Amino acid sequence: MNVHGEHYRTIWLKADDPTTVQIIDQRHLPFRFVIEDLRTVEEVAVAIKEMHVRGAGLIGATAGYGMYIAALTAPRTALSDFQEAIQAAASRLKATRPTAVNLAWAVERQLTAMAAAGDDIEAQIEAAALTAQEIADEDADFCRRIGEHGVKLIEEIAVRKGDAPVNVLTHCNAGWLAFVDYGTATAPIYAAHDKGIPVHVWVDETRPRNQGARLTAWELGQHGVPHTVIVDNVGGHLMQHGMVDLVIVGSDRTTYTGDVANKIGTYLKALAANDNGVPFYVALPSSTIDWEMRDGLAEIPIEERDATEVRIMDGRSGDEIREILIMPEASRAANFAFDVTPSRLVTGLITERGVCAASEAGVLGLYPEKRKE
Repeated sequence: MNVHGEHYRTIWLKADDPTTVQIIDQRHLPFRFVIEDLRTVEEVAVAIKEMHVRGAGLIGATAGYGMYIAALTAPRTALSDFQEAIQAAASRLKATRPTAVNLAWAVERQLTAMAAAGDDIEAQIEAAALTAQEIADEDADFCRRIGEHGVKLIEEIAVRKGDAPVNVLTHCNAGWLAFVDYGTATAPIYAAHDKGIPVHVWVDETRPRNQGARLTAWELGQHGVPHTVIVDNVGGHLMQHGMVDLVIVGSDRTTYTGDVANKIGTYLKALAANDNGVPFYVALPSSTIDWEMRDGLAEIPIEERDATEVRIMDGRSGDEIREILIMPEASRAANFAFDVTPSRLVTGLITERGVCAASEAGVLGLYPEKRKE
């Protein structure tokens, strides 16, 4: 992704100091572009928990780099001391965000790679470094491939519409900022735009943290994609009036049967799309699929975040970034961060291997190696 003409990933090792991980601190967007240095496991954990980074793929990549930092900073006095520190770091990182499956997946991948390196501490540190980079590179590559598969859906609609733009509605931010590069829901949009296909994006603001208004709109603008920010409750109205051709959202955890956990409000968009005959697709890499969970409603943990996020908003007033209270001081607030969309409401899943039905047969058709004996 280009920012003011310069290519960035969302996470990388500092060029002159490979012991430091650098991230784009997304809390400051779209008003300021801030790069943050992470040097300790605790700094990585806070960055994930407090949403300096967010989005399924980026959370996983950050956890992968966090385990690399854990290996760098763990005591080397004895193998047992080193391993104890690694296990403590793994537990700390896993506890930061319970819904996104990429988090635990990346931590476990690091633990497996380090164990395979044997009892030599230096070999384990090297394995952690290589695996962190592999996780990040794989995430970017999978998102690029999601774009290649998903753009075909936009092309089919474009043929029918002629010169009129294809109107895509998306929710929250499943873009470049939510992954290492390209994004998932946005990858087909970027691919279509780059091919010269006229496309327009309806961007849900996505309360309470406004990831759509603040992040998706910013990155679409950086890429030159026409877009319009809307409040969260407008989507159904647009669909009723034929103003949405396609819905593409991301996922923080998808069961192998096709149930999808995504940012709160996604379920309502799926209901509206179903009622109005609008295709509703979910774009995700296979690292977001939970191969152990069958029933999303019953099994996927739903993160409840601090109610302050609902009570307080921040924004720019002149040159100043200010926080304001938007509700009565004495009123309580609840902050459920995700909801689950049942597979019956999902037209299809767009993955790095192709598009499939949101069903056990569809998913396992693309990933036959995951079939259980």
